[in-house]
Amino acid sequence: MSKIEDLVEKLAEPVVEQFGCSLVDLEFKKEGADWFLRLYIDKPNGVSIDDCEAVSRAFSDVMDAEDPIEQAYYLEVSSPGMGRKLKKEREFKHYVGRLTDIKLYSAINNKKEFTAKLKSYDNDNITVEADGEEISFNKKQAVWVKLHEEF
Repeated sequence: MSKIEDLVEKLAEPVVEQFGCSLVDLEFKKEGADWFLRLYIDKPNGVSIDDCEAVSRAFSDVMDAEDPIEQAYYLEVSSPGMGRKLKKEREFKHYVGRLTDIKLYSAINNKKEFTAKLKSYDNDNITVEADGEEISFNKKQAVWVKLHEEF
């Protein structure tokens, strides 16, 4: 994470938590000519547009007061989204206990793709439970790990 992202994280977490949400991820990046600061928030029963709006307004006030970013940027607050790949340690730890869909580069127990409950994440090592069996692998072995969504 960049220094700006580290600083923004420290400012954002208390604001996000004030609204009963968790900060799942954040990014500060340039797209074309514009900079974007994106906060991804979640809560147990999902995030509504009202949650995003409330966090955005409150966090915008904090950012205006602290002014930690020199250049102009657009602030966006949203849910992580369905089918979003888990990338960072914070995301994996946040979703322990949830079902995930996993695709591996090489098969484990004759499977390259499966759905499993996320049991733990530690130093890029992921442990899941599938069909009553614990499976552990390094994050680098996974093409992707994402939240399982049932329709």
